[in-house]
Amino acid sequence: MSIKTFCGIIATIISLISFFPYARDILRKKTQPHSYTWLIWTLLQVTGVIVMFNTGAGIGALALAVGVFVCGYIFILSLKYGTKNITTFDTVCLIGALAAIGVYAFLHDPVLCVVLLTITDFVGFLPTLRKAYVEPYSETLSLFLLGVVWSTLNMVAIGTYSITTTLYPACILVANALFVCVVWIRRKQIKT
Repeated sequence: MSIKTFCGIIATIISLISFFPYARDILRKKTQPHSYTWLIWTLLQVTGVIVMFNTGAGIGALALAVGVFVCGYIFILSLKYGTKNITTFDTVCLIGALAAIGVYAFLHDPVLCVVLLTITDFVGFLPTLRKAYVEPYSETLSLFLLGVVWSTLNMVAIGTYSITTTLYPACILVANALFVCVVWIRRKQIKT
C-alpha cells in the first residue's frame, strides 16, 4: 500500500470519527450548528469532490467525498437543533456557494470553479466562526481539531498536485486551524 493510499484511508477514518461527538453534542443540544454553513459546505464539497476527482486528486478526494454525506446529515440536524441567528451576510454566503457551483456546471472551468469554491467555502465558514467567537462553547472543538489532522493527511494523499486538487482542501485545513485557535482563545478569555 502506498503512503498516499494509507494517508487517504486514515484521513477518511479520522474524518468520520470526528463527526460522532459533534452529532452527539447536537442531539444533546450542547452544540448549535449554523445551518447555512453546513448547507454551503455540503453543496461545495459535492462540487469540490467532482472537480478533484476529475483533475487527478485520486484517493485525496475520498475524505471529502465521505464528508459530503456527513455535512448533509449535520445540515439536516441543524434545521432542528441549530442556531436561528441567520443574517443577511449568511444569505450572501449561500448565494456565493450557488454561484461557484454554477461556474463549474455552466462554464466547465475547473480552475475558476475551485478558486470560487474555495473563497465561498471560507466565506461560508465565517457565520460559524462569528458564532463561535461570540459563543465559544456552542461548538464541539474536537470536530475542528480532528479536521486539522485529517486535512493534513488528506493533503499528503492527493494523487496529482495542482491548483484544482490542493487549493480547496488546503482552505479546509486553514479554516479548521483558525477555528481551533479562535475558540481556544475565546474560551480562555471567557474563563478569566
